[in-house]
Amino acid sequence: MDHVARLLKESWTLVEEDRDRLSGHFYARLFLLDPALRPLFPVEMTGQGDRILDAIVTATQVVDDPESFDEYLRSLGRDHRKYHVDAAHYETMGVALLDALRSTAGDGWNLEYDQAWRDAYGAISAKMLAGAAADDNPPFWHAEVLTHERHGQDTAVLTVRALQHPLRWRAGQYVSVEVPRHLPRVWRTYSVANAPNDDNVLEFHIRTPPGAGWVSGALVRRTRPGDLLRVAAPMGSMVLDRDSERDVLCVAGGVGLAPVKALVEELAGWNRTRWVHIFYGARHAADLYGLAGLRELVEAHPWLSVTPACSEEPDFDGERGDISDVITRYGPWTTHDCYVSGSARMVRSTLRALAEDEVPPPNIRYDTFGDL
Repeated sequence: MDHVARLLKESWTLVEEDRDRLSGHFYARLFLLDPALRPLFPVEMTGQGDRILDAIVTATQVVDDPESFDEYLRSLGRDHRKYHVDAAHYETMGVALLDALRSTAGDGWNLEYDQAWRDAYGAISAKMLAGAAADDNPPFWHAEVLTHERHGQDTAVLTVRALQHPLRWRAGQYVSVEVPRHLPRVWRTYSVANAPNDDNVLEFHIRTPPGAGWVSGALVRRTRPGDLLRVAAPMGSMVLDRDSERDVLCVAGGVGLAPVKALVEELAGWNRTRWVHIFYGARHAADLYGLAGLRELVEAHPWLSVTPACSEEPDFDGERGDISDVITRYGPWTTHDCYVSGSARMVRSTLRALAEDEVPPPNIRYDTFGDL
């Protein structure tokens, strides 16, 4: 498998700078091979290709790591049930993918690359199908919006109740959400902002800055209590290690607070010995929408501390600067379990700071919005 992994990464360099062409060829070939697949996708395809290609790239990057490869693909297969994908569809997608790769790579493509992608795609699709087959849950849950609170112009906190079947997730995980009333067949992932509960209620923190996706805009500006959403199977590995005795560092930027809040809620149910430090950053104080709720948690739990920070507000009554710089001033964090969530830029700089602090990589888990 090491040889296959090398060929996959080597051949990907031939197409990675031309993703738009690769995506366009893939979908054109896919819908030509099986026109019945077209209704499974959104009317507006912008962005859809990037998500599928990102999944393929991630799969090829972990193909030489059997444990990560297996779990990632099984969870991806469970998630793709929301698209009603079956074994025949996977076979058709494989043909379209190979054709798109050959066409986009041009003269640099060779038979060795072709066989490596055939072998890898066969393993990928088999594991995804196995993950889907092993899941007894529905492809998605219908969920009723219970509450919807706006925070400023671009942020909302909403709660939903999953209907009919229990939805089981772990604190720190994320789910895909569809707003069928406004954007049918368009899905976007969001972290769950509360710990699991028996009421089947999930909380989401949504931000829709300029240029953000349509789903976020619909959830912030057009969704109301009583509306129905669809929620797909939970994914993600930014979860607590209950066997660890290390103290915990949580670093959240903006709505990256969501999974951190869920982790703290879960810890509140059983933690008695681990200190938990939350660093919560934003550009402006008004963007720290969750600070009041965090301070209530601090009052209830003596093992918890919260340090807010603003990077672009000189008069802020707290820490000032990028959150990655702030945690560096408070370190070292080498003996902590570290959880990081926020924008790609924020996560990237924080991971760099933790690496410079020599935090062991297995002790770091992160969630990011955007391409890291």
